[in-house]
Amino acid sequence: MKVLHQSQFFTSYQCDKQRCFFIEFPHKTIQLGFCQFLAFRQQVKEIDLDSHFNGQNSHGLEMLMLCNRQHFFVFNTLECIDLKEFITGSFAMLELNSLLTTSV
Repeated sequence: MKVLHQSQFFTSYQCDKQRCFFIEFPHKTIQLGFCQFLAFRQQVKEIDLDSHFNGQNSHGLEMLMLCNRQHFFVFNTLECIDLKEFITGSFAMLELNSLLTTSV
């Protein structure tokens, strides 16, 4: 298992042997297939950070449910910012790794 990307709060791993991904959250590590990882990326993209700062999201929390309601997470504003950067970085590294392995 190799580290794909790491941020302040999150770490993603790619496991070639099991053909899956792992995301390490502060209190939990979950296993995702590629389709689940894509679905998670879509959920993260839909988080509206502007609402955290313009008063529409006064509590400053986002709730995400993953893997057919198997995992439930609550993120604060700081974690949401980091999560968006983390997902972008994870998929950038995934794409870079796939380019490197296909060119060898």
